[in-house]
Amino acid sequence: MKERIAKSFDIYANKLVQFSQTRGRLYWWVFLFLLTLTLISITPLPGHSQGELLESPTKQICPIDSKNELRGVWLTNVDSDVLFEAEKTAEAIALLAQANFNTLYPTVWNWGYTLYPSKVAEGFTGLALDPTPGLQGRDILEEIVAEGHEQGMSVIPWFEFGFMAPADSELAQRHPQWLTQRQDGSTIWWEGDVHQRVWLNPLRPDVQEFMTDLIVEIVSNYDIDGIQLDDHFGYPSELGYDEYTVKLYQAEHSGKLPPTDPQDPDWVKWRADKITAYVETLFQAIKQHNPQAIVSVSPNPQDFSLNSFLLDWHQWERKGLIEELIVQVYRDSNDSFIRELQQPEIIAAKSHIPVGIGVLSGLKGRPILWDKIYKQVNIARKHKFSGVSFFFYESLWNLTTESPQRRQAALKSLFNHQTQRPDISNWEVLCQK
Repeated sequence: MKERIAKSFDIYANKLVQFSQTRGRLYWWVFLFLLTLTLISITPLPGHSQGELLESPTKQICPIDSKNELRGVWLTNVDSDVLFEAEKTAEAIALLAQANFNTLYPTVWNWGYTLYPSKVAEGFTGLALDPTPGLQGRDILEEIVAEGHEQGMSVIPWFEFGFMAPADSELAQRHPQWLTQRQDGSTIWWEGDVHQRVWLNPLRPDVQEFMTDLIVEIVSNYDIDGIQLDDHFGYPSELGYDEYTVKLYQAEHSGKLPPTDPQDPDWVKWRADKITAYVETLFQAIKQHNPQAIVSVSPNPQDFSLNSFLLDWHQWERKGLIEELIVQVYRDSNDSFIRELQQPEIIAAKSHIPVGIGVLSGLKGRPILWDKIYKQVNIARKHKFSGVSFFFYESLWNLTTESPQRRQAALKSLFNHQTQRPDISNWEVLCQK
């Protein structure tokens, strides 16, 4: 049919042009309108190659294989003691396996320290391991990889603090030139009005080298299944007025100073693009040292992530730099939870990589009832996401007003059979069906 239309168009195109030209402008516009309709009708529909998907976020979404579902949980040493004793760590992994979880996201970088013995960290901070007593003489990453794999679970270490560090950390004290700042020269960023943080400048080559070396150290030396970054791989948009960044901006803008408004769209984009460029080189380094390690990212929804932390994960995803996306959708209202699931950047990502939803299972001092958790997991399932990950382990059944036994039984009912987690390789197979 399309071929016949095209052939007819070729035959009569010249006559239509001549006719429209002789009859005046009105007929010329009529001809252009008909031309547009004809071109649309003969244009072939795009295929499903990844390159095309990256350019067109409105492609048909790949089918979800009900046999595969991401069932993850974050393990952290913040408001949790699960990592400070080998027995507790092993017990937690066993309980999660019994509840049919299949993915662990253990923190390996926070408070300015590594939670595994690191020669890279030792070279920059003087300490190869977080000095907390419960971590000494241990390699918790090695333990978690062994226990997790024994239970059939994937282990994807999580760089929880990213470019953030405590203001009094050895890292910040030894490398003050690495810190970014506000226009008034201040560097302190309060987290929850409790903790004084500072941020390393991810635009600096020496900071980039440090972070790349840490990540390459892990993917090269451990039998992990991937590595995970989040919003902390950007930095608060109010920062970025340090001397290095200002000079770099001036060099690229004919000597002009950066905008005084931290939320200026061009200023936000310029900084976010610099971070994206670094992540491209980091992605290549990861794949060079461990091609099988997937790059997972667990950010907030796009608008907040970009405008608050200069992390443009949508751009990362369009460039093929993300192989698993878990969006933190920590919302009290189910209506607002659903609205976030329907954002165009999330819909676009679902077309060619596994996309899971981060569900808040509670915080210290903020317990969340099971009924709410259950509803949000099923909303994610209804909207055909690849699965969920809970923040965080301790609030699954400890930091709650409900009994641990009841929560554990509820989770076993929610995940009532074992299943494999989706990944980029089997996702591509599904997309070809």
